[in-house]
Amino acid sequence: MHLNLHRKALAASLALLLGGFASATIAATPTDLGASNPSQTVNVTLVLGLRNASSLENFVYATVTQGNPQYHRFLTTDQFADRFGASASDIAKVQAFIKQQGLTQVELLPNHLAIKVSGTIGQFNKAFQTSIHDYRASDGSTFHRPNATPTLPSALSGTLVVASGLSSEARYRSHRVSALFPSQGDGSASVTADVLAKGASKPSKPPKPSKPACTGNATATCTPGEFTVGDVANRYNINPLYKAGVNGRGATIGIATLANFVPADAYTYWSTIGLSVKPNRITQVHVDGGGPLSGPDGSGETSLDVEQSGGLAPWADIIVYDAPNTDAGFFDVFNQAVSDNKVDSLSVSWGSPEVFYFPQSNDGVDFTDELRAFHQVFLEAAAQGISLFATAGDSGAYDTVRALGGSLSDPVPPPLTADAPGADPFITTAGGTTVPFTYSFSGGPQVTLTKESVWGWDYIANYFESNFGVDLTSEVFSTGGGGGVSVFWPTPLYQQFTQGIRKSEKNQRFYQPDFGIDFTLPANYRGRNVPDISLNADPESGYSFVSSLDGSGLLTGEGGTSFVAPQLNGISALLKQATHGRQGLWNPQVYALQNIFNYGPFSAFNDVRAGDNWFYKGEPGYDQGTGLGTLDVTNLALFLSVF
Repeated sequence: MHLNLHRKALAASLALLLGGFASATIAATPTDLGASNPSQTVNVTLVLGLRNASSLENFVYATVTQGNPQYHRFLTTDQFADRFGASASDIAKVQAFIKQQGLTQVELLPNHLAIKVSGTIGQFNKAFQTSIHDYRASDGSTFHRPNATPTLPSALSGTLVVASGLSSEARYRSHRVSALFPSQGDGSASVTADVLAKGASKPSKPPKPSKPACTGNATATCTPGEFTVGDVANRYNINPLYKAGVNGRGATIGIATLANFVPADAYTYWSTIGLSVKPNRITQVHVDGGGPLSGPDGSGETSLDVEQSGGLAPWADIIVYDAPNTDAGFFDVFNQAVSDNKVDSLSVSWGSPEVFYFPQSNDGVDFTDELRAFHQVFLEAAAQGISLFATAGDSGAYDTVRALGGSLSDPVPPPLTADAPGADPFITTAGGTTVPFTYSFSGGPQVTLTKESVWGWDYIANYFESNFGVDLTSEVFSTGGGGGVSVFWPTPLYQQFTQGIRKSEKNQRFYQPDFGIDFTLPANYRGRNVPDISLNADPESGYSFVSSLDGSGLLTGEGGTSFVAPQLNGISALLKQATHGRQGLWNPQVYALQNIFNYGPFSAFNDVRAGDNWFYKGEPGYDQGTGLGTLDVTNLALFLSVF
């Protein structure tokens, strides 16, 4: 009886320590404040439809197929506009509509995929037959959005894809996660020792830890939770490229983000870890006025994106495109970066569950046209040779949990879902692993993970259940590397010959009555599988970074697939230098390598066969926890140089 009471007290103490962590949730449905001021001026981006979309996809595949006459014959922005952008007559139709509605054209983007316009809410209500209302969120902030799906003019069917910007709601979150318990620098973690020591079983002799990859790079710390880009270079075999003089020289890295940042933070990080980098290498481009400099997902996200990508390619230039966290801002930041065509690779660490774009019963608003709008820009990037990287998310196989809350014990468990934009087939999606390390939550026995595993915090739940009799599942569910099957995008060509590709599961119901959401996802859908490639993302075996607005000095115990996407971005800059040109879309190339050469000492990939992301397990070959696995970067560079 005494033991049970103690375990309850321990559980209560842990819940207090973990309060608010696991679900970073939206607390309640926003309050409708009524119709917005019709005289308020807003800016909207009218997204135009592609010409010859199927021909464009074929062209993209040709540019990354060895032996094809189009191999690496990438387009300029003007060439793309001439071949695949909206035609002059289609542009004229939309411009006539703009004039007819009394709106003002601000800019026609060079790629001929978008026109930025300005007007009043009243004018946009009339133009798109909707009613835009003001809303108050649970945190007290206000925004506006349509209370019904806007209607596009029938005369512009096939010409106008979507009017992006009728909503100012912040809909996207960064995929960054802090460690559950602070690292002690020795593989242990602090949870207030007096609380745990009483309930701990007698510590057992720890298994002999595997020898960490601590040699080869002077900037490495070899300390889980405090890893640097040097540790990434050690683990994923980047050092031979550095020794050969490959450091990103001549490449330009792009960061797409929804928050401004302090550039000095990046230089502080590189200097603190003893990394020599190209001076004055960062350029900022503020799209639509730029993103905020503060907030829970603010500058820290952008800082780590720059520090990680630029740290792995220390002599590459960096252009940071930041925009407001709105639907128009998210589209415009991609569209601007791709249309400028100055970056060789571009990563984004923000996203939203794919199913959030589907019509839902609370307001009936259909955002799936936004997915198509993003898709067009991603196709353009691939045609121009720009490699794109996105995060798979940090909610394991259940992407809605970190956005809306929920647990497996709910009357209707959360559905298996993928994250957008990572679910798009023309972007390379970054998943997460946990690397081998020895951990001990204060007062308990040490445990060693001996193999790199799919990242999922059920191993933490298992630890506390086994050693303290405390069930932490509800607190840590479903934190882990995102992955699964899209129920919007079909299986792309490059995955059709890959063993391990799956269809969507049956009986996946998205039920959140507090938000007016209730619909069933398509079953047995042959969809795009994510992720594609993974690297260490677990904050328990994670990283340090610098963000002066989040704290002072090196912040430790950070992780999430937010780190992996920019790391792949920096690796792409190294490949650009090593192979003397842009790589274009990675996916057809890396899947072909895995399908042909499989795994082994000379492979570009390391198979991950342990762990899980709360549903999908690490298995031989492709799996929805880590995709093709982790990289051997030097081998990948050799393959891309030879073949």
